[in-house]
Amino acid sequence: MEQKPVLVTGATGYVGGRLVPRLLEAGYRVRAMGRSAGKLSCRPWGAHARLEIVQGDVLDADSLKAAAKGCRAAFYLVHSMNPQQKDFARSDLAGARNMVAAADENGLDRIVYLGGLGEMDDPSLSKHLRSRNEVAQVLRSGRTPATVLRAAMILGSGSASFEILRYLVDRLPVMITPKWVHTKSQPIAITNVLGYLQGCLEHDETKGQVFDIGGPDILTYKELMDLYAEEAGLPKRKVFPVPVLTPRLSSYWIHLVTPLPASLARPLAEGLRNPAVCKDDRIRQIIPRKLLTCREAMRLALERIAQERVETCWSDAGELRPPEWTYCGDAGYAGGTIAECGYRIPLDAPPEEVWKPIVRMGGRNGYYFGDGLWWLRGFLDRLAGGVGLRRGRRHPSELYVGDALDFWRVLEVDPPRKLVLLAEMKTPGEALLELELVPLGEGRTELRQLSRFLPRGLAGILYWYTLYPFHQWIFKGMLKAIARRVNPSAPTAPRRFTPKLHHACSLPPRRMI
Repeated sequence: MEQKPVLVTGATGYVGGRLVPRLLEAGYRVRAMGRSAGKLSCRPWGAHARLEIVQGDVLDADSLKAAAKGCRAAFYLVHSMNPQQKDFARSDLAGARNMVAAADENGLDRIVYLGGLGEMDDPSLSKHLRSRNEVAQVLRSGRTPATVLRAAMILGSGSASFEILRYLVDRLPVMITPKWVHTKSQPIAITNVLGYLQGCLEHDETKGQVFDIGGPDILTYKELMDLYAEEAGLPKRKVFPVPVLTPRLSSYWIHLVTPLPASLARPLAEGLRNPAVCKDDRIRQIIPRKLLTCREAMRLALERIAQERVETCWSDAGELRPPEWTYCGDAGYAGGTIAECGYRIPLDAPPEEVWKPIVRMGGRNGYYFGDGLWWLRGFLDRLAGGVGLRRGRRHPSELYVGDALDFWRVLEVDPPRKLVLLAEMKTPGEALLELELVPLGEGRTELRQLSRFLPRGLAGILYWYTLYPFHQWIFKGMLKAIARRVNPSAPTAPRRFTPKLHHACSLPPRRMI
């Protein structure tokens, strides 16, 4: 294998997070680039001997050029799907131009891009799919040969498209749907996508070419729903297409029924109206693969979910931005007054034992106290357009920096010492929840829980003080419930405490659990 590394942009995303370990296993040197180096270093493969981690952004031309320096080739796996960002198409084009400049300046052998099926001359082509095709055109405009793989729906545990399908069929025995349920699609399993991406490094005849990639089945979305119901052991769902359901209305319905937010569901729903069928199969002769049928891909995805072996999830993607006020060094009044609510309790157990229920909270395990109220908070957040509780957690007992945990984001993991969660629910301010374990010696540990809130305007101040009695009750009860799971005969109730520092001192992101 050549000694020059392969650059993988978007390495914290759904596809990139699976491609990196595959390339490492195949013997490649990999340079993984993401906007959050901490998220990359905390992956299971984060300490691999052939892995280099670089922090960069495709919209930052200098950081991208630095990341590409000395590389053999680059995978471009970055795209935006947020229609709330009015200029997301312009940002995608800017990132693609930066990639071309970085590749040309550093003499890369090739760029490999994963795009979407869809024809530019189709006037009904969705804005998102049009942007994907425009990015492909830009990447192919430079001196560096660019290989474009165009895919339809990707079937795999944790993929956004599969999660929409899974939750709709799981939860709705009767569905009123848009007309796009009769649109033809040629889905492809994530394992076949990864095989084609890797194969583009190993077959020079793919350089500079555009290929359609898809599985062996061409089905309507209605047929995919029926197929999923069979694999999941569910009765056949009744589907009634109506012409009045627009992509916007569909995205709101998907937001309420599935874990995906409307901002992500809308571009996906808009794209479903466009037929996504491969027009050529040249790639099958160049890179021979055993293509999984839709049934096989769904069965494998459901097995991974049941076995709790989901490698990456749609919710993994995105930049991890700790609020500025979480860093040490500022005065207590800098940026606004930080409201705090802290409790602590001593336990007759070592930190390793106390850590176990902490790292397992959330998702199906709940929060050990007041789960009905946690559910209500998540439901109200969902109605307000937030993420709610449905994202759950990727794994029942593992947490990495950057993981989604219901309506939290893991900001710091330092087992068995500290867990810091950043709230992503709709609130008039920014909120953190910290759980810290302080060894007391002789097999004893003090468990500390601290919630911090930086109000945004008068609404934020009213929000904190209105809910303050509730916060006291729920967090105190939660801490006591954790203590009882560790030591059922815990003799003392949690006590209030005030931290010495008035700003949270988040340490650099830690390793995986």
